[in-house]
Amino acid sequence: MTVEELCELFEAEDSIYLKFEDIENPRHPRPDICAFLMLHDILGGEGTMDMVSAAEHDQIFLDVSLEDLAPLITEDQVKDLIRCGVHTDDYGDGLAMFA
Repeated sequence: MTVEELCELFEAEDSIYLKFEDIENPRHPRPDICAFLMLHDILGGEGTMDMVSAAEHDQIFLDVSLEDLAPLITEDQVKDLIRCGVHTDDYGDGLAMFA
């Protein structure tokens, strides 16, 4: 998938946002930790030591490059991340979650 397709999928699937109970076999019972573990698995452990790269007001920004993520992630994985509360950031170049 391309970065554009990834961003479009995040926007198109907003009806499932925070529907964590709809995830089959979540990696963890907490949505935030589940999302972190999913991203770690998808990216093969690549990246820095921390999942959170910055925080602003009520939002955390994840240390995940959409360019690195797009070719590796599936549509179902994107949907599960949305169910965990992950969305694209306002800048369109990364992922974020509300705190």
